Amino acid sequence: MSYSIFLLRFVDSELVALDTERFRQVTEPYVVVGGPEEGFSQLRAEDGGEADLYHEFHGENGMPCVTATHFARGAMLGVLARLAAALGASIIPQNGWALIFHEEERRHLPAELQENAVVIAPTADALQAAFDAR
Repeated sequence: MSYSIFLLRFVDSELVALDTERFRQVTEPYVVVGGPEEGFSQLRAEDGGEADLYHEFHGENGMPCVTATHFARGAMLGVLARLAAALGASIIPQNGWALIFHEEERRHLPAELQENAVVIAPTADALQAAFDAR
């Protein structure tokens, strides 16, 4: 899929860093190229679907954002949804709406994202359904 999504974590409408160690734990089984320190990871899911992840690593400050591009439908969407959930991140598609995993996360989003945020389960099917609905 030639589409970008951003994994961003918000607290009180402010962007906060993502946990690099959690990122490593979730992505490690799927990495075929790169890693957290390199700023790029190519992942491959069990069904062969791939995704390119871009992530700046700021040492102790963690990562401000993970950008996923060229990601496949199927199992890779599940990997991306689980990654976002593990990081406590919202999924922000390139066209500017938000996917969250718990209703209480809505209040932490910036005001412009709160109203149209959609609550989903951290699964491939739920993420695909949210994309299809837009």
